[in-house]
Amino acid sequence: MTKISIRQPDDWHLHLRDGELLKLVLPHTAQQFGKALIMPNVVPPIITTDDAYTYRQEILSGLDSHVDFNPLMSLYLTEDTNPVDVEKGIENGLVKAVKLYPAGATTNSSNGVRDFNTIGTTLEVLSKYKVPLCVHGEIVDGEVDIFDREAEFTKRILSPIHRNFPDLKIILEHITTKEAIDFVHHTPDNVAATITVHHLVINRNHIFKGGIRPHYFCLPIAKREFHRQHLVEVATSGHPSFFLGTDSAPHTVGAKESACGCAGIFTAPVALPVLAHIFENEDSLDKLEGFTSIFGANFYGEPLNPIFVTLEKSNEPIKQLSQVSSNDLQVAVFDPEFDIHWYVKDQDD
Repeated sequence: MTKISIRQPDDWHLHLRDGELLKLVLPHTAQQFGKALIMPNVVPPIITTDDAYTYRQEILSGLDSHVDFNPLMSLYLTEDTNPVDVEKGIENGLVKAVKLYPAGATTNSSNGVRDFNTIGTTLEVLSKYKVPLCVHGEIVDGEVDIFDREAEFTKRILSPIHRNFPDLKIILEHITTKEAIDFVHHTPDNVAATITVHHLVINRNHIFKGGIRPHYFCLPIAKREFHRQHLVEVATSGHPSFFLGTDSAPHTVGAKESACGCAGIFTAPVALPVLAHIFENEDSLDKLEGFTSIFGANFYGEPLNPIFVTLEKSNEPIKQLSQVSSNDLQVAVFDPEFDIHWYVKDQDD
């Protein structure tokens, strides 16, 4: 197969940052995806409905007039989150999800939750309206190995939340382990998971091959090859509880290549071609549309995009961007370390 048309995809986990960095990276998503769930861990974080409205307006102002892209907003859950404000944001159609960051788990998560007993009233609101709780699923405990934090989180934190709020829609974000896959398999249909592009490609060896390679450092950190293989298997299986959330997370080259480099991988420019490569290798191109374009929208209760995009395969490798830049900003683009032959065909061709 050298050509495939799929319904326009969505990205159910996207970091856009703000300011000039937002303007730099936004087009690489907006030109390919119909809508995206925008993560709220900017500085300061998006905690209230008013914050979400202001941030959404900033995103919309950065779009070209001819681009039809819908940024869906999430709120950053804190121990002081006002459930009444969350309910207001849901009722007016602005708030599509609430994001749970364990405090200290990842980029800009210092305002996250330490005492999980403080968030019950907000979780009741989400249960009432069937609005998803998106979870960064890593335990924050210095005694837990960084490669075990996701598995420990599902046991210590996520299982009790699911048990106490059985009607709550939960999305375990950017899963990296077989344990997370098994958790979703063993729960009802109101629990789902997003999978990133980069976790389908890299294992933990990529971070250390030939030295420390900061552009492969992300959180949750990439795991053993065993886990990567299970992620590929479930992503390409057509199971509706697993869908695309790229977790495309731009940082400047300087912030990545530093003594304390930032966690995050910018995949937006290559996301769809890399996914086509992976699904083709698994003889599952017929499952690509479900993973990218249908399952996530169905879980969130959002409409499917009305237009279709075409991916074509070239005989020769397609040269990819190595970085995007503007003025003094440079952001490295994810390198999967294999030749990419697929590309998104221009709709005007």
